[in-house]
Amino acid sequence: MLNAYLGYVVMAAALDIGANLCAAKSKGFAHRGWAVATIVLILSAFTALAQAVKGMDLAVAYATWGALGIIGTALLGQALLGHRLKPIGWAGIAVMIVAVVLIKLG
Repeated sequence: MLNAYLGYVVMAAALDIGANLCAAKSKGFAHRGWAVATIVLILSAFTALAQAVKGMDLAVAYATWGALGIIGTALLGQALLGHRLKPIGWAGIAVMIVAVVLIKLG
């Protein structure tokens, strides 16, 4: 059953990534359509995360959601929006991945 809860975490992360990209496109919520999409997606992400914590420890679910969201946002932000991270930013993401793995092992 853990796989179903992990699926909710992955869904929450995908929705979070979408919300982050919409927020960037909204230009500080100046574009209402993108702003509304941002709000709907983030509420949906938290709803999926709420389902995940019914069967997973909050720390594991939240850390995994956060890591996937950050990685996805960094990669898609670069691919779709031209955002660039410096090498230290990618190093930070690598440390975060290691941290999530350690949390899951603990």
